[in-house]
Amino acid sequence: MKTAAQGAGSEGRPQRGVCVLCGLPAAGKSTLARALGQRLRRERGWAVGVLSYDDVLPDTILAGDGAPSRWKLLRHELLKYLECFLAAVSNGCRMSAPPGSTEAVWTDFTACLHAQDLVQPAAPEPRAGYPLTKTAASRPLLLLLDDNFYYPSMRYEVYQLARKYSLGFCQLFLDCPLETCLQRNGLRPLALPTETIRLMASRIERPNPEKNSWERHSLTIQGPACSPEASPEVTDLLLTAMEHPVKHTEENVAQKEADRIICSANILHKADQTLRRVVSEIMKEAKDEQVPPSSMKLLAEELNTLKAEFLEDLRQGNKKRLRFQQTTDVSDIISDFHHEKQNIVQKYLSKSH
Repeated sequence: MKTAAQGAGSEGRPQRGVCVLCGLPAAGKSTLARALGQRLRRERGWAVGVLSYDDVLPDTILAGDGAPSRWKLLRHELLKYLECFLAAVSNGCRMSAPPGSTEAVWTDFTACLHAQDLVQPAAPEPRAGYPLTKTAASRPLLLLLDDNFYYPSMRYEVYQLARKYSLGFCQLFLDCPLETCLQRNGLRPLALPTETIRLMASRIERPNPEKNSWERHSLTIQGPACSPEASPEVTDLLLTAMEHPVKHTEENVAQKEADRIICSANILHKADQTLRRVVSEIMKEAKDEQVPPSSMKLLAEELNTLKAEFLEDLRQGNKKRLRFQQTTDVSDIISDFHHEKQNIVQKYLSKSH
């Protein structure tokens, strides 16, 4: 393994990388990020920036209507600020706020970097920006991004920055049981709604290197009873990513995969909504035919299981249920579902479908 003193890249500059920590709320990401940052500074002499989205962004997701869309906009804004820092590190210049920045978020972002000895206080003239510290400019630099990152498209945005600035890129997925996350969340002063976490658990997509080559440097950490910050596997992952920065030549392959991810996500969402309506219509018809409550419950369970199997088949690109692999037409999926649900429905409804 390389030591901090040996941590220079092939171009003679210090190694630099970014690590995405993803998982459900209260899975232990912030605890891991803080412990990992402290250990890397102490044992390897790295410059480490832990960027916890919950600490830097306002609590809009706990607010009323429009909170999720507001949160999405602020996440994108925070990525712009992160790029400002990376540009300053790459070019050896001061860090300045981009046009149209939100003052409160920019202030919290710069305070976060300053507290970790990455930027100095702003010059008397605000437009002069924030000078980098010697620590940020001369040592191996690792940025730990602490957020849920439950969709691949969210993580891919960070990968794009890594590619643009030739950084190492890796991911740590904290696989903590849902019920444990709910219990921990309930103890927090600003707890998220339980349904928000349950919904996120139903939608979260863990890193999949077999599908996405850009996710090849990924590690799943089982929780909750573990001390992952001391795991040799975590250290090896970080070192491997730092030693193999993303190349610009990977752009075409990565872009094709990103396009596929966006397309797949859209199809999956449409299929989910449509299948929900189909199941609802079947249940309404069963009620109109006065199917007994016990049978209604069994019918609902079988239909929802079938729906879940179809969506998982679509997500994984398999042919267990779908006749057309990697289809882009929702009507094909619905047609297959109608064909498969026939045997289920006939057990409970007298008339044919």
